[in-house]
Amino acid sequence: MTLAKIRTALLGMVSSLGGIGLFIVAFLDSSVLTFPVVNDLLVIDFSIENPARMPYYALMATLGSVGGCVLLYYLARKSGKAVFRRKAGRNAGKIRAWLARNEFLSVFGAAMLPPPTPFKFFVLAAGVFSVPIRTFVVALLLARGLRYFGEGYLAIRYGRAAEHYLADHKLVVTVIAVVLVLVIYVVKRRFFPAENQPV
Repeated sequence: MTLAKIRTALLGMVSSLGGIGLFIVAFLDSSVLTFPVVNDLLVIDFSIENPARMPYYALMATLGSVGGCVLLYYLARKSGKAVFRRKAGRNAGKIRAWLARNEFLSVFGAAMLPPPTPFKFFVLAAGVFSVPIRTFVVALLLARGLRYFGEGYLAIRYGRAAEHYLADHKLVVTVIAVVLVLVIYVVKRRFFPAENQPV
């Protein structure tokens, strides 16, 4: 089934449920299933149809995504390293090393980047290597909040053009996300050096 057909089917199922339906799709996408880009498109669709409810839609998508990630996080803690290594393959060592040095930024950065970023690898790694749940949740709330509220704003401001812009300018969106992550990284290293020291 193509992305367009998946999107149409999901939109039909969740349209009557509104924000609750969006929460469910985001939860499933971030945990046991995968619907690449569909959450983003649904936030845009709903926000265009009902601009006044955009904050609600963005919030529900954010909370659903965070909830799904938390479920996957705890499943990863119980499953152990074998599942993570199978999913991450030869990148497992690099992900673990980076995560150990930059817990917050690892989760935040991966959650900000658009598909095909292997986001679930970082969620699995966070669970397997016991990133503090508070750090994990705060990073996700900020990243997914920025992403979905940003998309909702663009949808209200530019209508369907926002959807086409995001689809046609993935590189620009990725660069903006990377720059934001780098700025946070530099600020953290510059102003909070004590937090970067091993315990």
